[in-house]
Amino acid sequence: MVSASNFSPISQLTNLVIRLLKWLLWIVVIAFAAFLPWLVDGWMHPEAEVIIETTETAPVVAAPEPKAAPDTETATAPIVAPTRSASEKVSDFFQQAWLGVKGLKDEIHTTSIHSDRSQAAAARVAPALETELAAKGLKPGLPVFLRIFKESSELEMWMEPEPGAHFIHFKTWPICSWSGELGPKLKEGDGQSPEGFYFVPPSRMNPESRFHLAFDLGFPNDYDKSQGRTGSYLMVHGNCVSIGCYAMTDPGIEEIYTLVAAALENGQPFFRVNAFPFRMTDEKMDTLKEDAKWFEFWANLKEGYDYFEFLGRPPDASVVDGKYKFK
Repeated sequence: MVSASNFSPISQLTNLVIRLLKWLLWIVVIAFAAFLPWLVDGWMHPEAEVIIETTETAPVVAAPEPKAAPDTETATAPIVAPTRSASEKVSDFFQQAWLGVKGLKDEIHTTSIHSDRSQAAAARVAPALETELAAKGLKPGLPVFLRIFKESSELEMWMEPEPGAHFIHFKTWPICSWSGELGPKLKEGDGQSPEGFYFVPPSRMNPESRFHLAFDLGFPNDYDKSQGRTGSYLMVHGNCVSIGCYAMTDPGIEEIYTLVAAALENGQPFFRVNAFPFRMTDEKMDTLKEDAKWFEFWANLKEGYDYFEFLGRPPDASVVDGKYKFK
C-alpha cells in the first residue's frame, strides 16, 4: 500500500522544484556548449590583438588624362582591433541571443540629432579629436564620408577640407562586430550586414539608442528594393553586439557620432556611407572566380569604389536597370 504522505503538498512541491532545476541546468549546459568554442579561443589567446596595418590612399585627379595614380598616405599608427574579456564575451553572447529573438523594433528613435548622452559623449571626446583633426588641417563640422570594409573590420572617415576639394582621410576605427558573411543582405532576419551605397540624413541619427549612439544606414535603398531585398534597423552603433548592424566600441561610436553630427549641424544635408565586402583593388578582384556567387554584384560595387579612389570625392549612386550607376 502506498502511503498518503507520498502525495503530500510538500512532496509534490519538492518534486516540481527538482524538475524545474533540472530544466534550468539543461538550459545552462546547452548555452555554455554553444558558447564554449568562442570562450576557449579567448582563454587561449587572451593577449592577442588583431593589428590591421593600413595604407590609406588619397586619390588625385590628373587632368586631362582619364586616369591617374593616387598619392599614398600612410597611417601614423596601426589600427588595433578591440579584444573582449571572457565576461564581456558572455554578456555579448546572451545579448546577441536575446536580440535574435526580440529584434530591434523597439529601438528608440528621436527627432533630434542630440541628447544628453550624445552631448556628454561629445564633451568627452572633443579635446582629443580637435588635436587629431588640427594635425591634418581639419576641424569639426567639415563634411564627412564613411567607408566600411567587412573583411578587415574597418570603418574609415574622410573629410572635405573645403568645398570641391578632394576628401582627406582622417581616421580608421576597428569594427567590433558585424554579422553574417561577405555578401549582401537579402532579407529581414538573415542576420547579414549590408553592402552597398547608403546615406544618412539627420532624421536617421539616434542619440538615444539602446546601443549607446547610432545612425541608421537606410537599408533597403533603391538598389536593394530593385532586387527584392528586405530588412530594417540596419545601423552603425555602439555596444559591440550585432545581428546585422556594424557594431563599434562605445568610445569609437562616440567619436564617429560626434563628428558626423557636427557635419550635419554645420549644413551637410546628409553623409554617405559606402559598405564594401573588402578593399576592392584590381589585385583582390583578380583572386575571385567570375562564377563566384556575388562576383557580378561586387564588380558593380567596385565601380563606386574606383570612383572615389580616382576622383577623391564620394560617388552619387543611382539605380538604372537594376544596377548601381555613379556620377
